[in-house]
Amino acid sequence: MAIVRQTMVYDGPGGPFEGVFAYDDEVETARPGVMVVPNVLGQKESDSITAENIAKLGYVGFVADVFGQGRRKTFTSENPAEYMNELNADRGLLRDRLKASLDVLKGFQLVDPARTAVYGYCFGGKCALDVARAGLDVLGVVSFHGVYDKPDYTGVTPIKAKVLVCHGWEDPIAPPDAMVALGKELSEGEADWQIHAYGTAGHAFTDIDRKGVPPTRPGVAYEERADRRSWKAASDFLAELFG
Repeated sequence: MAIVRQTMVYDGPGGPFEGVFAYDDEVETARPGVMVVPNVLGQKESDSITAENIAKLGYVGFVADVFGQGRRKTFTSENPAEYMNELNADRGLLRDRLKASLDVLKGFQLVDPARTAVYGYCFGGKCALDVARAGLDVLGVVSFHGVYDKPDYTGVTPIKAKVLVCHGWEDPIAPPDAMVALGKELSEGEADWQIHAYGTAGHAFTDIDRKGVPPTRPGVAYEERADRRSWKAASDFLAELFG
């Protein structure tokens, strides 16, 4: 098995955009596709590694770009949340960019367009939930330590995409009452949903780039057990979706 990467420049509202595919080049038949939506910083090496790990499960991984080609940040940038805040202020535009990225995934020659899902991390977790809320055509979404505020447009009912939320109980950005409100929202939307809460974890618990680095704020840190357990939960979720 040889996992390869392929960069893809594609169009969309406010584009161009640049994403990354990962797949096993020895498999010639169409397989399920999983779109990865990065955190506040945009596409980076750790996201491409996530796509590769998805490919090792037998799927095609695709790191989406919702900020625009070349629009990337680091935590040492002057304003690391700049591009995220632009989309937080225009959730309709975010929805449309997510749709454009999904279209690229579904149109990739190695992907079965009827079997797709979305993984999202932090801000990307919000994006994954918005995919379900907007009724975009996927079988399921997974939010890892996401942000749960609702968009300003009316979502669909019923929510057809199955939803898995992997949540750090100590997350200061999404405290327990926000998690409960999300569960209520998903229930009102008639979704098939589940929330896994990890008692020792806060925000960014999968962010391997933070491993061994002192937290910049309380409750925001890598947590190995939650990372490992959430990956297993999400992998089982995909197996159920695509089985």
